[in-house]
Amino acid sequence: MDVRKKLEILADAAKYDASCSSSGGKRKADKEGLGSVEGMGICHSYTPDGRCVSLLKILLTNFCIYDCQYCINRISSDTARARFTPAEVVRLTLDFYKRNYIEGLFLSSGVIKSPDYTMEQLIEVARTLREVHGFQGYIHLKAVPGASQELIDAAGRHADRLSANIELPTDGDLKKLAPEKSFAVTGGTMKEISTRVEQSKAERKESPKAPKFAPAGQSTQMIIGATPTPDAAILDTANRLYTRFKLKRVYYSGYSPIPIVDARLPAKSPPLVREHRLYQADWLLRFYGFRVDELAPPEQPDLSLELDPKLAWALRRRELFPVDVNRAPRELLLRIPGMGVRTVDRILRIRRWHRVTLADLGRLRVPLARMRPFIVTADHRPTGIIDSARLAERVTPPATQLSLFTSAREALTGEL
Repeated sequence: MDVRKKLEILADAAKYDASCSSSGGKRKADKEGLGSVEGMGICHSYTPDGRCVSLLKILLTNFCIYDCQYCINRISSDTARARFTPAEVVRLTLDFYKRNYIEGLFLSSGVIKSPDYTMEQLIEVARTLREVHGFQGYIHLKAVPGASQELIDAAGRHADRLSANIELPTDGDLKKLAPEKSFAVTGGTMKEISTRVEQSKAERKESPKAPKFAPAGQSTQMIIGATPTPDAAILDTANRLYTRFKLKRVYYSGYSPIPIVDARLPAKSPPLVREHRLYQADWLLRFYGFRVDELAPPEQPDLSLELDPKLAWALRRRELFPVDVNRAPRELLLRIPGMGVRTVDRILRIRRWHRVTLADLGRLRVPLARMRPFIVTADHRPTGIIDSARLAERVTPPATQLSLFTSAREALTGEL
């Protein structure tokens, strides 16, 4: 099979892996090297949910010894198969980079022979790019769960980011659909990466010349909608991964139906807005001080598809509103619908000089129509609106079709 045909198969197969982002890498080529992760050497392009494009995203192979029922590449699938050699991946990466098609490499793989053998093949690609060709662009490698500590160490020396995919939200889900995998094995690999990242940081504080280990950290991916697991359990798993292993990102990927599926799998994908709501809730957990049980309480374990998670929470906790933006602490300001982290920090600076008014908020370009019922300013105090039965309808923006020409800045500056 020629390389072009392999590329068609293995680039298409890689689309199911969402856990790629080049944020956090800081490599720069010397006079002899090639490429860069920052500055003029690489141009990042992000989708609204944080995924990074401009990487050559492929599988080393879609052959796999596992029989995960939700995966198109499982051993019992009759999908077309292909396999690159490490040398072919190196050549593709360099050729595409020199043509300005890509700025880095995202390399994953099915598991062939064993986790250690597969990890050795992935490392060989990264090692050759770094040591033989002086490539200093971004490299994201899959950390195969169950691979040895020595191989994880080698992968982290060459890669900017590693990712060991947890795949399903609970261990029970894995036992049902992928009994050859477990949270214990994947968690062990994540712990190894986390420990080495922290060790590397400590070593570099003592000596800047100490070698880096996965400087952009680690990420993982969960498939949602393949099982009936509610959003509360998904977010609880993500929150534990962030806390225990200091992950940079958890990526949520909606289940995509595949041919000849197990009867336990759903016939269609979950709505795309569910992914979006999980990313919003994930952001609130990480940067806004929310707890899982606040966003997805036991009586309502799934996030609303109609309302964003912060607004849904505010409507359940109306007794806390309206909030005086001139007196409230930062923690409470962050819980006002439409109020983002940067906006809150600007309000705190304004408060040092004068009382905040609606005009001040308008200059900060916040969604005032959504915020008015929930705030008190120097010149505004809502009366009775917070108790209105139609409040949700009043503060929920109508659904609109985004324009193809909407600027990236407009798409990325929406406040939660």
